[in-house]
Amino acid sequence: MLRTAALTLSLSAGLASCQYPATGPTARVKNGTLLGVHSDAYDQDFFLGIPYAQPPVGSLRYRAPASLNQSWHDAKPATQNSAECYGYGSDQWNYPVSEDCLYLNIVRPSGYENASLPVAFWIHGGGFNQGGGVDQRYNTSFMIQNAVKIGKPIVTVNINYRLSAWGFLSGSEELKDTGALNLGLRDQRLALQWVQENIAAFGGDPSQVTIYGESAGAASVGYHLTAYNGRDDKLFRAAIMQSGGPINFGPQLDPLGNADMYNELTRRTNCANQTSPLECLRALPAEQLNTAINTTSATLNVTNFMPIIDGDFVQKRGSIQLAAGDFVHVPIVDGANSDEGTAFSPSPVNSTADFEMFVSLSQEGGLPANFTQAILAAYPDDLSVNVVASLGNQRPGPPFGAQFRRSASYFGDVAFIAPRRKTCETWAANGLDAYCYRFNVIPAGIPAAIGATHFQEVAFVFNNVQGVGYIPAAVPPFENKTQSYRDLAHFMNSNWISFVHDLDPNAWRESGAWNGTEEMWPKYTLNQPMDYVFDANVSSYAEPDTYRKQGMQLINDNALSVYSR
Repeated sequence: MLRTAALTLSLSAGLASCQYPATGPTARVKNGTLLGVHSDAYDQDFFLGIPYAQPPVGSLRYRAPASLNQSWHDAKPATQNSAECYGYGSDQWNYPVSEDCLYLNIVRPSGYENASLPVAFWIHGGGFNQGGGVDQRYNTSFMIQNAVKIGKPIVTVNINYRLSAWGFLSGSEELKDTGALNLGLRDQRLALQWVQENIAAFGGDPSQVTIYGESAGAASVGYHLTAYNGRDDKLFRAAIMQSGGPINFGPQLDPLGNADMYNELTRRTNCANQTSPLECLRALPAEQLNTAINTTSATLNVTNFMPIIDGDFVQKRGSIQLAAGDFVHVPIVDGANSDEGTAFSPSPVNSTADFEMFVSLSQEGGLPANFTQAILAAYPDDLSVNVVASLGNQRPGPPFGAQFRRSASYFGDVAFIAPRRKTCETWAANGLDAYCYRFNVIPAGIPAAIGATHFQEVAFVFNNVQGVGYIPAAVPPFENKTQSYRDLAHFMNSNWISFVHDLDPNAWRESGAWNGTEEMWPKYTLNQPMDYVFDANVSSYAEPDTYRKQGMQLINDNALSVYSR
């Protein structure tokens, strides 16, 4: 294990407090030369805080991101992380935030500057209202270290994009008419275009980009797969989606669907009665606008600003586009966690009456009464139907309730697992490679009643066995866990790397770097729909993707008519 001091220097990227020599790794991009920093501890080159767009401030606030329009003659330092974008939640606690935030980080293994390596392009999650590419839980140094070890070297890119009401404000004709909708997605798209123009300078191959993300990041990947009605702009050749995808986890609204929130924001900022409320919002000091956004009320909540159907970037609901084949036809990895719903189910759920109430009210305007009854029948109070794996007390007491597991099964399926299944089926039906999975591990610090819940696969995907970035907000995932947990992290990370490198998660096993007994990860087919189960307590294995079939079929058959997605 590496010494803590080396880990802190190399991984936390606390570079502002360190002095770096005037020489280091360089990359000549379109606008000039960037000067990075070399990590002796990891034998990697870091290029941090690289601008990929003009700062979205002043007159550029609430506009589509603008490409860089300046060049520089001297080497521009790229040795410090940027601030995260304004966001609202625990993901922002340990990092500075700013409106000037459209930056990305690139990490490469040293000695590969003249290579053409595959590229992994990470889009962070956080509900579209928090998070950032500089979050150290997404640090890629362990991944790149392992990639070299297994003979599959890659280059990684992590990005920031605008969040919440800064990046996903909607509800006004003025926003629609000026192309100012879904700005966070447009930020991501411009970053992908920047990579196409510049990644070769870092030893990356622009024709071998894989986009990957978790939760809102996975949903973002889905939006890029369906962007512009599925137009293939050749920005990526593959995609990985962890708990999210092209079928949204909630209803997709039209451009004026959030008019009440927009009106509340303009009222709070005294912009409502201006000739152009949008121009008024642009002219506000960032701190004043941030305060107005961050004052929660029944009408305006920072968590409710999401991508919407804008008729341009997002032209139709995801279920419509998948049914029509209107998506970029590339190989995918797509999966979810066994107990996604424990992070989203209301509680306590003590009775069928409680469950019925929560289901019927789970969507604005309520679900149709007959459909609610169909859901109750498809999700009975029967643990043999609703639980994939045995995870501690299956009928937990307060604050969860005796039927919490029943409720969590439904809410996890409706938000993540059923759309994941539909996506895998759609890819298979179109003759495309899809590798689908279920993550079935409870990391340290997660109660047994919560199980293998949302986000918990992230540390394994990044091979972050030292728990970098988790303290103080959370317990390091591998603390006091057996070696099998660390082995699984290496195994999962190697599968992800192999898919980025070869479009096949199994290919790394041919390199001699694997001596395990795990089954091979099969492609998903309609005749044999199989998930790969990642488990730290037994060897990972393939299983039929048929659990909770009735409930998920009901959800997927009504994705448009009931769930508006």
